Amino acid sequence: MHQDPGLQPERTVMSWDRTLLALFVAAAMFLRWYGTVGWAALAPGALCGGAALTIHLTQRRRYRLQSEGIAREQVEADVYAVLWLMLLVAALSVLGLLAIWVL
Repeated sequence: MHQDPGLQPERTVMSWDRTLLALFVAAAMFLRWYGTVGWAALAPGALCGGAALTIHLTQRRRYRLQSEGIAREQVEADVYAVLWLMLLVAALSVLGLLAIWVL
């Protein structure tokens, strides 16, 4: 779709892939703690796993939109992806605080 394979879409996809990997690792760590803390580890683990799956399923669309934006020289920011990731971090923080205070 564009002439330079090292442009922003590839770097953005790699950045989201690193986020996806970090979320899978976090989900695995939460599930590992299930035997110690019980149900409090399942909610953040499921949240991280669901977020990682969502990132994986939206990668092609994100790449296509950025490539088309470069071709027409007008790339729009993906504000919704950043907002939902911000909400994810806030939700994980709240779940972590609840796990500390409740347990």
